[in-house]
Amino acid sequence: MEHSSLKSSLLLLFFICFAGFWAGGCSSSQRKITPDAASIFKQGMAALDDEDYPEAQRLFDVIRLQFPATPYADDAQYYLGESHYRKGEYILAAFNFGMIRRNYPNSDFVKMSVYKTAMCYYELSPPFDRDQDYTRKAIAGFSEFQAIFPTDSLADAAGAKITGLRGKLAHRDFNAAENYRKMTYNRAAISYYEMVIDDYPDTEFCEPAYLGKMELLVLGKRFAEAHNFAELYLKRYPAGRFRNDFANLETQAAK
Repeated sequence: MEHSSLKSSLLLLFFICFAGFWAGGCSSSQRKITPDAASIFKQGMAALDDEDYPEAQRLFDVIRLQFPATPYADDAQYYLGESHYRKGEYILAAFNFGMIRRNYPNSDFVKMSVYKTAMCYYELSPPFDRDQDYTRKAIAGFSEFQAIFPTDSLADAAGAKITGLRGKLAHRDFNAAENYRKMTYNRAAISYYEMVIDDYPDTEFCEPAYLGKMELLVLGKRFAEAHNFAELYLKRYPAGRFRNDFANLETQAAK
C-alpha cells in the first residue's frame, strides 16, 4: 500500500510540474507573439514612410485605443493626423491634430499640432471668388500659433501665411466693388472699396481701393467728400502711385 501511495504521489507531482511548465511556456510564447506599443508604432511609421496611409492609420489607431497610457499614445495621435494630412484629408487631419491639445496638453507635439491645424485650413482655402470660411479659419489658426509661440521660428512663417490669406480676402472684396461698379451700383461699390480700405490696409488692394472710391465720389458729384478723401489718400500714401490720378480727379471736382 505504501509503495502504491508513493507512486501515486510521484505521478501527481509530475503532472503538476508538467502542467506548470506547459502553462509557463504558453504564457511566454504568448508574450512574444503579442506586439507591444513600441513595435506597433514602429510599424505605423514604416507604413507612413511607405505612403501606405490606411495601414498607418490602422496601426496608430491600435495604439490610441489599446495603449492609451503609454508614451506612444500622443505620438500615434499626431502621426494619425499627419497621415490624413499627407493623404489630402485635411478635415480629418485638423480634427486629429486638434485632439493633441485636448487629450495630451503637455505633449511635445502641441506646438506642431497647432501649426498643422492652421495648415489644414490653409490647404482648404479656396480661390478668392469662393466662400472664404476656411481662409478665415486658417488666419485664426496661424494667429493663435503666433500668440502661443511668439518666439518660435515658425511664427514668421505663420505671419507670411496670414499676409497671403488676408490678401485673398481683400481681393474678394475689391473684386466685388469692381463688379458692382460695372453694374453701376456705385453706392454698393463704394461700400466694398471702404471695406478693403478699413479691413485690409496692409494688402496690395488697399491703394487701388482708394482710387476706386475717389473716382466714384467725383462721378457722383460728391466733391466735398472727394476733396477730403484725397487728403486722406496723400497722408496714407505720400509717395503713392496714384498721386497724379488723384490730382486730376481733384481738378475735375474743383470745376
